[in-house]
Amino acid sequence: MDRLETRELAYFLAVAEELHFGRAAARLGIAQPALSRSVARLERRLGVGLFERTSRSVALTPSGRALVEDARYALDAVSAAAHRAQRAGAVEPRLVLAIKVGGDGGRLPDLLAAYQREPDVLPVHVIFAADRCASLRDGRADAALLYDPIDDLRGFDTQPLLTDPPVAVLPTAHPLADRTGIRMDELRGETVHRRDDNVVGSIDELMHRIALGQLVAVLPRSLTVPLRADLAAVPVTDAAPLTLVLAWPGYSTAPSVAALARAAESVHRAGPEPGTAGPPIR
Repeated sequence: MDRLETRELAYFLAVAEELHFGRAAARLGIAQPALSRSVARLERRLGVGLFERTSRSVALTPSGRALVEDARYALDAVSAAAHRAQRAGAVEPRLVLAIKVGGDGGRLPDLLAAYQREPDVLPVHVIFAADRCASLRDGRADAALLYDPIDDLRGFDTQPLLTDPPVAVLPTAHPLADRTGIRMDELRGETVHRRDDNVVGSIDELMHRIALGQLVAVLPRSLTVPLRADLAAVPVTDAAPLTLVLAWPGYSTAPSVAALARAAESVHRAGPEPGTAGPPIR
């Protein structure tokens, strides 16, 4: 069998995500008959059906479901190769680190300082990205700060930076604000924001909405320091801790990425972890 083309995989993924040939064709900016012919050719080349088609619906076959994830990774890998080749050939090459605003647990300055002590490293360019995993997979970033187990770490190597116990952030007037600990079921009936939500744009906006009584939040403790005077942070006793990690593609051989990983290891060893030190915040 000849090698698959990236265009074939992109067309297949569009149909797999839309489960509708018309919408997929509109998304791709091509005619529907051309898309249908492309998918049919791909099925003939593979010797398996990828979609079950009826007059009313389109569904993935087991073969189609198996191809979806591999196709995504293949397209991401091609994009990543192009982005990294472009950066390597730049007049001033640099290492791109993706983070989310307020998502470094207070460790970024120490991480960058430790990295600068490594010999012959590229300058670091920090970008703020809501979807750091996508930035890492498609090559827009060389490394990223992610949270385990919230973020999808498949295909990445990781180095822990800190393990953060979760706290519930509440208005000081909330009935649970004076507690020494609460359980998740005690927040039932509340509008609860979790760290993996993308509803709120920034930590400052989130804290403001909590103070107004619009919602409560369950967050890594380090994100609550310092805490507004009109808010309280109470440990959540039955929620799993979150680990902030430095992540990079498992296939990466870049010396500067390896240097950043060593820097992350040294910062982690140095401690103490800001999410665990000190008494509970109220």
